[in-house]
Amino acid sequence: MNAGRSLRSRLAWTATTVTAAWLVALAVGAALLLSAALSRQAEGVLLARAEATAATIRVANDGSVTVADVRDEQALDVGTWIFDGSGATVESPAGSSPSLDEVAASLAGRGQRSVDTGTTDPLRLLALPVVQAGEQQATVVTSASLAPYRELQRAGLIALAVVGPLVLLGVYLVSRITLGRALRPVQLMSTQAGQWSADHVERRFGLQPRPAELAELAATLDGMLDRLSAVLRHERQLSAELSHELRTPLARIQAEIDLMRSRPRAVTEQARAHEAIDAAVERMRQVLESLISTARAEGGALSGRCSPAEIVTSLVDRLRAATPTLTVSTEASIVAGVDAPILERLLSPLIDNAVRHAASRVSIGIRRVGGWVQIEISDDGPGIPADAIDRIFEPGFRTDPADGHDGAGLGLALTRRLVQAVDGTITAANGSIGPTDADGCAGAVFTVCVPAS
Repeated sequence: MNAGRSLRSRLAWTATTVTAAWLVALAVGAALLLSAALSRQAEGVLLARAEATAATIRVANDGSVTVADVRDEQALDVGTWIFDGSGATVESPAGSSPSLDEVAASLAGRGQRSVDTGTTDPLRLLALPVVQAGEQQATVVTSASLAPYRELQRAGLIALAVVGPLVLLGVYLVSRITLGRALRPVQLMSTQAGQWSADHVERRFGLQPRPAELAELAATLDGMLDRLSAVLRHERQLSAELSHELRTPLARIQAEIDLMRSRPRAVTEQARAHEAIDAAVERMRQVLESLISTARAEGGALSGRCSPAEIVTSLVDRLRAATPTLTVSTEASIVAGVDAPILERLLSPLIDNAVRHAASRVSIGIRRVGGWVQIEISDDGPGIPADAIDRIFEPGFRTDPADGHDGAGLGLALTRRLVQAVDGTITAANGSIGPTDADGCAGAVFTVCVPAS
């Protein structure tokens, strides 16, 4: 089946087929040209003989035709007929057959013309008129065998039939060898790319000097390896974040279960344990939803539009019982070009952090700036240490690990990944609505920009 045939074999057969078509066309053309050339050559030989014979003819005033004596009369008479103006035979070759004489006589008095006759021993007869005083006075008919010319034509065709297959065989072999050498670097690069994708995904072909086609292939394979490397890094990072973020609630659940099994507990203690387990499970659910939403957004699976005002209002209503005062400034008509679950997962860690670190107030402002929706979340807390602003979005980084918060420092990292997944931006800074402390901090300000719809 052709499906299993190699590219080298298919290209070699294609080149051979094209060459065969050209050879057939050339053979037909050569045969036609050879036939025409041999025909002209035979015609020329007959005409020369007829003209030589016509030079010996004498026509009297009474119309009688005679032949002058020549030194080689026997050679002149071979295959030659002479007819007078009335068509009567003046001379005919010795040993000529009646049928051939009849064909020659049919050419007399009809101008210059030729005719082929015979099958086993083909002959060509040519008639040359002898004209005097504007009238045809006699006719010379000469004949020649076409067998030598046919034999030469047959030999040429046999040579083409023998040489043609040899040429095709040579074309096929040379094509396979040449294509094999040309495709060997492609095969080597494909093999290397396969090995690197499994064991050394960081390796690349680079910009080494190569033919243009191989350079393009190398660039394509490098791009593929870059994307594969990014996917693998993303998977490793996602797995690390998942295990890191789930470690704390799982440990809390396991600790509560171990305590319940270690000794009998009062009803109130059991109720608190159940609440702690329920809170840990809810934390795990939020973590899983956030990570799954992040992965789907980075994969381009989610797109849509939503109202930032509704999302922020929902998140704020959930935190109304918190100590800080939450104020929201927005316009209901603003629409973001982001799916609602993504925007909720994106903003939730920022608002939670603001509430946790605020002294008394958290302010959320939503406005449209050009083609973007800008969401600013600020608090009057201690702010972000100057040496931590550039690292605050790193996975696992916490400005104060001893602040009593049970998170793993992944909330802001997930937020940044979600923002990047929707082609947005996020920045962190100090200087908001609170008083400046000794370190120059005056509350934290997080500014998120997402595409508007």
